[in-house]
Amino acid sequence: MFSRRCPRFLTLVALLAVVPCLGAEPSTQPAVPDSFMRFVDDGHGGGSLQTADVAFRNPAGVAVHLIAAVHIGEKSYYDGLNRDFKGYDAVLYELVKSQNAAPPVPGDAEKSDNPISELQVLLKSFLDLDFQLDDIDYTAANFVHADLDRETFEKMQAERGESFEQLMLRQIIRAFTEGPATQPAAEDDADVDLIAMLTHPDAERQMKVVIARQLGQMDLSAMGLDGPGGSVLVTERNKAALKVLGDSMAAGKRNMAIFYGAAHMSDMTKRLEAMGFSPVSTRWNLAWDLTIRANQPSAVEKLMRNLVHSINDGT
Repeated sequence: MFSRRCPRFLTLVALLAVVPCLGAEPSTQPAVPDSFMRFVDDGHGGGSLQTADVAFRNPAGVAVHLIAAVHIGEKSYYDGLNRDFKGYDAVLYELVKSQNAAPPVPGDAEKSDNPISELQVLLKSFLDLDFQLDDIDYTAANFVHADLDRETFEKMQAERGESFEQLMLRQIIRAFTEGPATQPAAEDDADVDLIAMLTHPDAERQMKVVIARQLGQMDLSAMGLDGPGGSVLVTERNKAALKVLGDSMAAGKRNMAIFYGAAHMSDMTKRLEAMGFSPVSTRWNLAWDLTIRANQPSAVEKLMRNLVHSINDGT
């Protein structure tokens, strides 16, 4: 029973990688991808989690890149984004923060008492990954805050009776009331077995592969964020971002990026197209390297070694 429910519970863990922060593979195809986050299977038990960078252009020649983010990733992923961001007139970024609050600095998330931030910090440690707020340089001169302030965000959520806790509750209900998540044909008969995963060499990456698959299959409908009136978490924040984009265009900016979580990008695409923008190209950024390394010890072996060391140190 647990093994069949495990993917559903890992979906809850995966949510923490895409909810708001409280090596590129180029492609010449202009079509907007169905999802701005994908898992690419390498056929050897591993693969990669990738996020999209889709370039748009309007008839006046103004360029806007929708750069999807996963909030927990490899340090090399964020280092690459920092390099790319230097080439834009403006980088419009998401962050629900208090009015007039300064941009975040590395380590702020570690000191936060916000439950979402605390869980994200715990998750990045558990998966041996980095947290976006610790690696992205939000103090860069071309960075522009393009999100709701915390006071407005909380007020709008209260008016709608919307909260992250309700989102998690809906996912827990799905886990108990629905059957196992649909898997690719090659995995239809492959249950996730926690014991096997923990005793497998390179167990940490095995766990990341399972979570990455969940992220690659996740959509707004499954997350409960795309109701008829939209949501504060996605829709209203996207409206705020596009307003800042309009202001930046009016100020003469012609080459801009919108750096937001992948879950925002489907709605963001529709809003850009309504403003006269068309997709030009797509490239994919490597967020998680999930190549399985069979020569690494299992989690159980590590636990046993640590236990032995602790006993020896005690004597």
